[in-house]
Amino acid sequence: MYKMSRILLLLLSIFISYFDPSDGVTVVESLKVPTVEISVLVRNKAHTLPYFLTCLHNLDYPKDRLHLWFYSDFNEDKSVEIIEKWAHNYSEPYNGVYINYNSSSGPLHSDEKSSVHWSPERFKHVIQLREEALEFSRKMWADYLFMVDADVFLTNPSTLKILVQKELDVAAPMLVSDGLYSNFWCGMTERYYYKRTDDYQPIQSRETIGCFNVPMVHTAVLIHLRTKVSDQLTYNPKKIRNYDGPQDDIIAFALNAKQNGVTLNVCNDELFGFLPVPLEDNDEPETDMEQIINIKLEAISRGSPIPVDKFFSDYLLYPDWWKYGCSEIYMINLERRSERRHLMELSFKELGMEVTLFEAVDGKNLDMDNLKEHGITLMPGYEDPYHKRPMKAGEVGCFLSHYYIWEEIVDKRHAITLILEDDIHFVPYFRNRFLQLMREIQELDWDLVYIGRKILLDDAEEYATAHTTKPLYSYWTLGYLISERGARKLLSARPLDKVLPVDEFLPIMFDQHPNASWKAHFPNRNMLAYSAAPLLIHPTHYTGQEGYISDTEDSDIVIDTPLHLHDNNEL
Repeated sequence: MYKMSRILLLLLSIFISYFDPSDGVTVVESLKVPTVEISVLVRNKAHTLPYFLTCLHNLDYPKDRLHLWFYSDFNEDKSVEIIEKWAHNYSEPYNGVYINYNSSSGPLHSDEKSSVHWSPERFKHVIQLREEALEFSRKMWADYLFMVDADVFLTNPSTLKILVQKELDVAAPMLVSDGLYSNFWCGMTERYYYKRTDDYQPIQSRETIGCFNVPMVHTAVLIHLRTKVSDQLTYNPKKIRNYDGPQDDIIAFALNAKQNGVTLNVCNDELFGFLPVPLEDNDEPETDMEQIINIKLEAISRGSPIPVDKFFSDYLLYPDWWKYGCSEIYMINLERRSERRHLMELSFKELGMEVTLFEAVDGKNLDMDNLKEHGITLMPGYEDPYHKRPMKAGEVGCFLSHYYIWEEIVDKRHAITLILEDDIHFVPYFRNRFLQLMREIQELDWDLVYIGRKILLDDAEEYATAHTTKPLYSYWTLGYLISERGARKLLSARPLDKVLPVDEFLPIMFDQHPNASWKAHFPNRNMLAYSAAPLLIHPTHYTGQEGYISDTEDSDIVIDTPLHLHDNNEL
């Protein structure tokens, strides 16, 4: 019995020594980590490769256990040049980097209408290349093959390590797009195409977390090659018995895996990375550039911007700075919220949006002892409609921040001003949609136009133009256009005599607030207000979500006593 206990303790100590607790990932210290072949097909991806290759090189998997296999042809851009230059500078630590290309292929397959058209010849070619990558990894005795497309951005450096540690037959890291699109299916039709199911969205939105057996994974797929059954895996329909599906590489692989009892899994237990929504056959190639901007903005809004190495600076393109037809664009930001400011500046760079930083009045710096000396009085008897409490210092600071911008608009005679807060996410194709809005409001007589808000009433709002409505009672001041006349109307209401939250004040001024007693304090409720429809910006986080921070809610209640700002803030 004693000997048995000693043996068990010895085995336990050896077992524990195999785990590295420093990063939460299981690692067998006495063994080398598995070798991985990373295979990448590249066509006209010069605009994504700087980001893709940066993320690839940032993976924290031991580089001497990685082989990289690139194949590129039918290019009209500098894809091969970028790969070769990157390999020249960064290939040394890898076990091997293999670059294959066909410079004489020309720009199109014989039956292609454009470079984004998926013709039969193109499918046939891609199937052949997938098979070559699979066979190459087998000949290299790789333990795993990671088949990944050149427009996948793995912002989580531990992605490969995490997936390998799961030891699944086939595993895909769930990737985020700027909509509901992702790199897996939960359903398949009788003809083997995508089928919408109720299981999809909870996985895609990460409402349910884990690894899920699904009928299809694609775009970024890790294949376990040490299992005997992996020898049966193929992308080639001709190698699959009784195959009756389409000539499609990912469908053939999925059906072959099912036929051989190999499970396909998508894992969403981490935010692994991002991918753009694929183009349709009738899209212009330039649309892909916009799609990449969309996905970069999505990543920024999630606090996980896609990195890019300075090495690629000559290949990066950003739009010229401009004010989008406005006299001025302001972003309100608390000095202590530097992380928000940084993320917003990254978004502005992607959009070419020339923005002036406006330092917010910080509620934490408000002294509650002497408010009235500065001509500021709270709305008598104000009570938050939802929380049933008086105003908070953060709400006072927020109101004053907007108020001082209104003053500056009038002082500088800005005809049109866009005011943005610092926790916003721009919708896909924001530039085009905003410019469309600017054209449409030229037909209107307006003072204020929301581009982001919380709609509080379910009543159908009346449309004024194709993409604007007349807003009913709304919350939030995420972003809005305001004219000089509109700013004058807000100031002429003397709101510092009866301060209430700014997102309550604005609906009062365009006479759509349900509280009659509050409205009575502002007799001239003649603002001409409109709203973008659909909205052009949304919050980066909603109440209760991970990462949600509210500087208004997370502040002290303002007692109905005087209050003033510290010396480092002027009123």
